[in-house]
Amino acid sequence: MTTSFSILLLITLVAFLYASVGHGGASGYLALMVLFGISPVVMKSSALMLNIFVSLIAFLQYYSQGHFRIKILMPFILLSIPLSFIGARIHVDSHLYKIILSVCLFIATLRLLGIFGKKKDVPEREIPFVPAMFIGAIIGFISGMIGIGGGILLSPVLILLHWADMKKTAAVSAAFIFVNSVSGILGAAGNHMTFSPEIYGWTIAAILGGTAGSFYGSHQFSSVVLKYVLSVVLLFACTKLIIT
Repeated sequence: MTTSFSILLLITLVAFLYASVGHGGASGYLALMVLFGISPVVMKSSALMLNIFVSLIAFLQYYSQGHFRIKILMPFILLSIPLSFIGARIHVDSHLYKIILSVCLFIATLRLLGIFGKKKDVPEREIPFVPAMFIGAIIGFISGMIGIGGGILLSPVLILLHWADMKKTAAVSAAFIFVNSVSGILGAAGNHMTFSPEIYGWTIAAILGGTAGSFYGSHQFSSVVLKYVLSVVLLFACTKLIIT
């Protein structure tokens, strides 16, 4: 009972923090599942389901504030959607899965710590369409394989290459995560998809946290202390993945 309550609280926290920067939180949910010893059989599908709800909520909040740009999103999703579907249908060796997931969790940690987003106003550059398509394809494929939406991989690209500012990145990432998560879960459905028995409670917790977090983030607030706390959790999960 204590474990169930603890994971509900942490899912709420993860959804809050990730949604505040336009993410769905799949990498965080996967980290929690690793920490709580949840069966790998249910990890991918359960994380994607939570991702769908939270990323949609985050997108709607950022969209309502005028931060979304369809022109930025389009080249990335043209190939990411089908490749996310294909990636989700691929069975990944457990050892390789842990390596890929630990790398993504590490990137998520850097993102939460602001390593990729310290400048508030970055000069935006024109996005080269074809390279963006292939970047989206790679992110979509990896995302489908491990059960994330890809926002933690797309955000650093947009920011480091000065293709979007922080708010536009959050809005575009939320939309990117949503479509890839839907594609990924449809792909996973062909591989005897199984959800955690706790998925309903987790979903409610994620929706509550995501709603608060996306409102918080889209209205220019900060949550520095909580982000550091979550970063420690993610780093701990990375370590556990590597040594087990």
